[in-house]
Amino acid sequence: MSELDPVIHAQARLRVTAFLAVLAPGETLTFPRLQKELGMTAGNLSTHLRKLEDAGYVEQTKTINGRSPVTYVGLTDTGRTAFETYTRTLRQLIQGDS
Repeated sequence: MSELDPVIHAQARLRVTAFLAVLAPGETLTFPRLQKELGMTAGNLSTHLRKLEDAGYVEQTKTINGRSPVTYVGLTDTGRTAFETYTRTLRQLIQGDS
């Protein structure tokens, strides 16, 4: 049986990944919206997004809207596949499949 992905397995990163996984492929959220939805501090969310980004699971795009910087966050195809594998492995563990 496969092991659970340690990048996703951390509680905060699992919450981030699960929340982004419900978006359509290619869809993004602004950093403040994600922060609000997850109830995380900006620093905590940034730290976990950086870890997910280093693994290639999320992508952050920084743009300017008027005069204000805006950061958009989305799950990559690699991140979506990793999350699907993670949830499949978790189901196998729960059901006792090997």
